[in-house]
Amino acid sequence: MAVNGRTPLIAGNWKMNLDHLQSIAFVQKLAWTLKDARHDTGDVEVAVFPPFTDLRSVQTLVNSDDLPIAFGGQDLSEHDSGAYTGEISGAFLKALDARYVIIGHSERRQYHGETDEQIAAKLTAAHRHGLVPIVCVGETAEDLETHGPSAVPVAQLRIALGGASKGQEVVVAYEPVWAIGSGQAATSEQAQQVAAALRAVVAEVLGDEAAAATRILYGGSVKASNIAGFMREADVDGALVGGASLLLDEFSSIVRFRQHVGT
Repeated sequence: MAVNGRTPLIAGNWKMNLDHLQSIAFVQKLAWTLKDARHDTGDVEVAVFPPFTDLRSVQTLVNSDDLPIAFGGQDLSEHDSGAYTGEISGAFLKALDARYVIIGHSERRQYHGETDEQIAAKLTAAHRHGLVPIVCVGETAEDLETHGPSAVPVAQLRIALGGASKGQEVVVAYEPVWAIGSGQAATSEQAQQVAAALRAVVAEVLGDEAAAATRILYGGSVKASNIAGFMREADVDGALVGGASLLLDEFSSIVRFRQHVGT
């Protein structure tokens, strides 16, 4: 455990990259790399989020070789079953031993028009099927200029947590939209300011005990060169990594953040 009692989580969101054969090769290599660097990773939890078509292959590999890598879905439906073409039920993810599911990613909000209310419904569905939701919140550059830091992500999280079940785990990911894919991450001070505000929302909605246990991740142009700064902050408990999670050496170096932090 970390000093604050929360196990750091480094999560790799592959987005629409890597087919099932490529995912097998990547997870095998990642597992070997992390095994060789066990003294640098400590109790860090590692999770990957492949495309849906890869999940069965990843499950088979992780379970058969007992690999210390969690996995999950990049999204799920608010519905359990029915005439919802293209949707993925939480029941399907759970049947594949998925532990996590990402909900409310900025790309889902931007390209698919997902609302905060839909995200709250998806959070409820995740808990209904025994999945841990990673709730993404964040602001655009325009939001930041108009409303200031933390206002938009705080409002998004407050609505999303309306779908939460008390006593069940939630992970929050702060992903400033202006930083994603830009190569320009938020500063560690900016991430800490928003993470602290988000933890206060968790306390307000779910209670102080839940707030103390909830892991808050930073996402947005995370790299091996900047992970140490984020992980020094009191309220940042890990990272949701995009493009860098597709690069084996870079991602494994992010997981080994302690070698950079010096702890």
